[in-house]
Amino acid sequence: MALMRWDPFREMSALQERMNRLFSDVRAQAPVRGEEIVQGTWVPAVDIFETNEAIVIKAELPGITSQDISVEVKDNTLTLKGEKKFEKEVKEENYHRVERSYGSFQRAFTLPGTIHQEKVKAKFKDGILEITLPKVEEAKPKQVKVEIS
Repeated sequence: MALMRWDPFREMSALQERMNRLFSDVRAQAPVRGEEIVQGTWVPAVDIFETNEAIVIKAELPGITSQDISVEVKDNTLTLKGEKKFEKEVKEENYHRVERSYGSFQRAFTLPGTIHQEKVKAKFKDGILEITLPKVEEAKPKQVKVEIS
């Protein structure tokens, strides 16, 4: 009989797979009838990337107007708040299925000390909120030219 080294991560992975199967089985058995319109919590997906001049955050906010969005920078924290309202054009009893998420959301991001907080800019177009966080001058990378002799 060969000895095998115990790997706790392999067991955790197996447990996670079993839990995923359990929850997917429960979801598959949920009755289609009797489903209620639930306005649960949701958070918008974001992309965060860095350029030489700034850190940029892009958030997906489909179906939301700019009046329903709030961006606040305070104490090295960027807070993004808003609400995706449920469209009441159709009566609730006429819906067969509601899979899109609705309700208010809030996300907070801790900012590095290299951000010029007074110069933060935000623009909203086609359901995408783009927040530009400019870096202070000292934080920008500097290139040093090396002379070869």
